[in-house]
Amino acid sequence: MSQISEEAIVGRGNKDGASLFRDWFRELTTAAEEDRRAAYVFVMGSLCELLQTFDLPVVFPEINSLQTAVRRVAHEYLNEAEDYGYSPDICGYVKADVATQLRRGELPMGRIPKPAIAVYTNACNTYIKWAEIWERMHGAPTFVIDVPGSRADGAKTWQGDQDFENDRRYVLAQLKELITTLEQLTGRRFDIDRLRETMGHANTMHRGWKRVLELNRSRPSLFNALSDGTIYLGVTNCLKGTAAGARYFDDLVEEMEYKAARGIGTLTDEQYRLIFVGVPCYPIFRRFTELFTESGGTFVNSTYLWFASGGSNLGYQYDLEHPLESLAEGLLVSVRDAMDSMFFQTGVLTDMIDAYQADGIVYHPIKSCRTVSTGLADNRRALMRERDIPSLFIESDMMDRRVVSEAQLKNRIDAFFEGLAARRRQAAISNP
Repeated sequence: MSQISEEAIVGRGNKDGASLFRDWFRELTTAAEEDRRAAYVFVMGSLCELLQTFDLPVVFPEINSLQTAVRRVAHEYLNEAEDYGYSPDICGYVKADVATQLRRGELPMGRIPKPAIAVYTNACNTYIKWAEIWERMHGAPTFVIDVPGSRADGAKTWQGDQDFENDRRYVLAQLKELITTLEQLTGRRFDIDRLRETMGHANTMHRGWKRVLELNRSRPSLFNALSDGTIYLGVTNCLKGTAAGARYFDDLVEEMEYKAARGIGTLTDEQYRLIFVGVPCYPIFRRFTELFTESGGTFVNSTYLWFASGGSNLGYQYDLEHPLESLAEGLLVSVRDAMDSMFFQTGVLTDMIDAYQADGIVYHPIKSCRTVSTGLADNRRALMRERDIPSLFIESDMMDRRVVSEAQLKNRIDAFFEGLAARRRQAAISNP
């Protein structure tokens, strides 16, 4: 590790992450001003490594939409989409993006270019219908990659298994079709050596992200998975396969190892270690986090860092000697894992509880996303059968402030911490 002062290294990940995100958005704004079109993708299976080889700017509509909520203007976008004819029950991300398209790409951070193509997977059922909106609005072609998921809980297959090999070949055939489509769209020949380069950078990022998650098992925890983790996710997705993204994660690992070695935590007085299930409450994002940290609670991990990291959480390493085959395998493994995080999460949550020494779990179903939220109550009951751990079930939204009540959330959260404190006192009496 290089010699560096504590002042320079602690907090560097947040500061540099925000800076890189602003740079990325400036590049998109420039592309829009020059009337260059982009590839529209989603976080689960973005294929940035491949798209960069065709010099296509990459737009993440999910990330753009959540930025409207973080910057407290989402209601303007949602109202505009609803006035245009979209139902209040539709995903808030979709409606914010519809309004963005109606505004010719204008967003709080700048402007996004129009789509040249939409590339997406079946990881979320909304993806497919969402991309059809761009097809109607802009005449942009869409390309969906059908990625087989786990057949049942505990039935995941791996290399050497015939079902896995069949699934990998199925995904590979679709990638080859996509390459042909991209060649026709851009007029460029596919460059496999450039793909190796972007995949090499992605390998560095994958290793780094997995290591960062592992390091947060430290006591005290090194970062808050809800607030800090969302910044890291932005880099994981938007700069995937880039040299800047690789350098960022090398630096982030260095920062976390520095903090772990010196016992520097995200809170000065960490009382409770929590796991978050669901999508954050972005309309009051900072305050939502504070409702937990004010009582000494910090999120040490979350399912959000699992399914929204584009597979980076697994630390999957591409085989650069066989880039296309490995890209297909990486897509299969990562998208399947993201789908498991929504449908078969109990086993992984029990592992998280043990590995991160969690004191409680917070479930946060949201109005906007049925894919993430449906079944969370059942999942909670299943987990309670496996582990004797307190849990909190609170509902709000990731976009729509009309269904977010800070007062109600605070009452529920305060009661949760009172229960955690009572449980700790009882444990102290029973085990003096």
